[in-house]
Amino acid sequence: MKNMRKLVSILLCIALLGGVLAGCGAGKKAELSVVAMTGPTGIGMVKLMADSEAESTEVDYTFELVGAADEITGKIVNGDVDIAAVPCNLASVLYNKTEGDISVLAVNTKGVLYILEAGGESIQSVADLAGKTIVSTGKGTTPEYTLNYLLTSNGLNPETDVTIEYKSEATEVVAALKQGLCDVAMLPQPMVTAAMAQVSDLRVALDVTKEWANIQGEGGTDLITGCVIVRNEVLENNKKAVDTFLKEYKASINYVNENVADAAQLVADYGIIANAAIAEKAIPACNIVFMGGEEMKANMEGYLGVLAAANPKAVGGALPDAAFYYIP
Repeated sequence: MKNMRKLVSILLCIALLGGVLAGCGAGKKAELSVVAMTGPTGIGMVKLMADSEAESTEVDYTFELVGAADEITGKIVNGDVDIAAVPCNLASVLYNKTEGDISVLAVNTKGVLYILEAGGESIQSVADLAGKTIVSTGKGTTPEYTLNYLLTSNGLNPETDVTIEYKSEATEVVAALKQGLCDVAMLPQPMVTAAMAQVSDLRVALDVTKEWANIQGEGGTDLITGCVIVRNEVLENNKKAVDTFLKEYKASINYVNENVADAAQLVADYGIIANAAIAEKAIPACNIVFMGGEEMKANMEGYLGVLAAANPKAVGGALPDAAFYYIP
C-alpha cells in the first residue's frame, strides 16, 4: 500500500511537471528575423519595431536595418534572415537567383520619385521637360527606367529631346541645386524634403507616381517601389507566424499613416531617417501602403513588366511566375 501511494505521488508529479512544460511551450512566441532598409521602404516597420521592443507583439522579432539593397541579397540567399523589405525589382532578382526560393508577401511603398524645379514654374507637364537638363541619380537602375518610361510615353526621346545627367548620390543632386548648377532634378523622398529645406525657391513640379498613373489610365497599375519578401522555407514551416507578421505589419503601416508626427519621431529614433522634422514632412509623400493578395500581384506584374522591357537584367533576367506571389 505504501509503495502504491509512492507510485501515485510520482505519477502525479510527472503529470504536473508535464503540464508546466506544456504551458511553457504553449506560451513561447514564434520567432522571425526581419531586415529592412533605411529610407522609405523601412518607414512602415517602425511601430512594429517599437512594439517588438516593448514585447507586445504576437511574434518575437529580431530587426536589422541596412543602408543598401545589396546588403540584403546575401542575407536572404544564405538564409540569415527570414523576412526582408526590399525594392520590388530586387525581389524579382532574388526570386530568379534563388530559383524560386522566396515569395513576395506585400507591396509596402508606391512611388517616391518627384521632379523638382528651382526658380520658376515652367514645368507643368511631362511635355514641358523638352529641351531641359534633368539631374538625377539611378543610372542603370529603376529611376532611369522609370524616367525613360515617363518621357517616351509622353512623346519625348530621352536621348535627343532632353539631357539627363546622372549623379552617383542623391546628395550630389541636392548640392547641384543649392549651387545653382541645375534647375531641374529628379529625386526620391525623403531627399525631396531635405532639398526643399535647403533650396528656398525649389518646388515639386511633377509627381512621378501620378504621371505614371496618367500613362496607365483607368484600370492600369501603380508605380511601386518596395515590397516585403519571405524565404519559402520559413513560409512553409511557420505559415502562422508569417500571417501574424503580415497582420502586425499592416497595423504598423496604418499607425504610421494615421500618426505622422509620432511615427516621424520613431523613424528618427531608429535611424531610418535621421531628422524627425524632415521625416514628418516626407512621410505623407512616401506613399507608404500595405498592398497584398491579388492587388499586389497585379501591380507588381505591371511594374516589373515595364522594367523588363527596359532591361531584363533589372528583374533578374525573366519575369517571375505566379508562384512568386503569396496569396493567402
